[in-house]
Amino acid sequence: MEQISIRRPDDWHLHLRDGAMLQGIAPESARDFARAIIMPNLVPPVVTGDQAAAYRDRILAALPEGADFKPLMTLYLTEETDPHDVVRAHADGIVTAVKLYPAGATTNSASGVRDFDKVRGVLEAMAEAGIPLCVHGEVVDADVDIFDREAVFIDRILDPVRRATPGLRVVMEHITTRQGADYARAGGDDLGATITTHHLVINRNAILVGGIKPHYYCLPVAKREEHRLALRAAATSGDASFFLGTDSAPHIDPLKENACGCAGCFTATNTLSILAEVFEQDGALDRLEAFTSLNGPAFYRLPPNETRVTLTKGEPVSYPDKIETGDGPVTVFNPMMPLHWRVG
Repeated sequence: MEQISIRRPDDWHLHLRDGAMLQGIAPESARDFARAIIMPNLVPPVVTGDQAAAYRDRILAALPEGADFKPLMTLYLTEETDPHDVVRAHADGIVTAVKLYPAGATTNSASGVRDFDKVRGVLEAMAEAGIPLCVHGEVVDADVDIFDREAVFIDRILDPVRRATPGLRVVMEHITTRQGADYARAGGDDLGATITTHHLVINRNAILVGGIKPHYYCLPVAKREEHRLALRAAATSGDASFFLGTDSAPHIDPLKENACGCAGCFTATNTLSILAEVFEQDGALDRLEAFTSLNGPAFYRLPPNETRVTLTKGEPVSYPDKIETGDGPVTVFNPMMPLHWRVG
């Protein structure tokens, strides 16, 4: 197969930041994606409907003229979140979902939830209104190894929360383990899971072997090879539980390449080429469209995009090593393999 046509993809987990960074990297997602769930972990975080509407306007203003890209906004769940504001913002079409960060789990998550009893009212209101909860699924307990945080979160927090809140629709974001894939697969219609591009490509060796490689450091951190293979099997299966959320997370190089480097891989620029390569390697090109363009809209109860994109196989594609922004350079994720699929 030398050419494939798929419905235009969506990105169900995306960081666009703000200010000069937003101006620099928003065009990279708008080029290939029609819609994206936008993360609210700015400083300060996006916690009200009015703040989400203002952020949406800044994103739209940062897009190239004529860009066909719709940001789908989220609210950052805190222990002070007003359930009435959440429901009203969703009903008004401002907010698509709410994001749960356990406090301290990742970049700009200090305002996240520590006591889940304090957000029970919000979760119950969301369940009644059909508003999805996007979950960063890691515990932050000091006694839990960082490579076990996801599996422990499922047992200690996610499963009890779902049992206590029937009807709550949950997206397990950026799953990284076999346990995460198994739980999502068995979770029924109210549970979905996003998988990133980079977690399909790298395991923890990419970060640690031959010296520390900061541009492969992300949270949740990449795991053992057995987990990467489980994610590949899930993504390429066509199972409606799994869909693309790149978690493309830009940081300028000086914040990545230092003694306490930031977590995040920036994949917006070359994701579709990488995914086509991965799906071809696994003999699943016929299921690429389900993962990138169909399963996500179905979970979010939105129509798939009518427009299409074409990927053509040929000589290896070159992508820029860095995207220059007003804040500084952002390194594009290097998949460590030739990419033969070109978009367009």
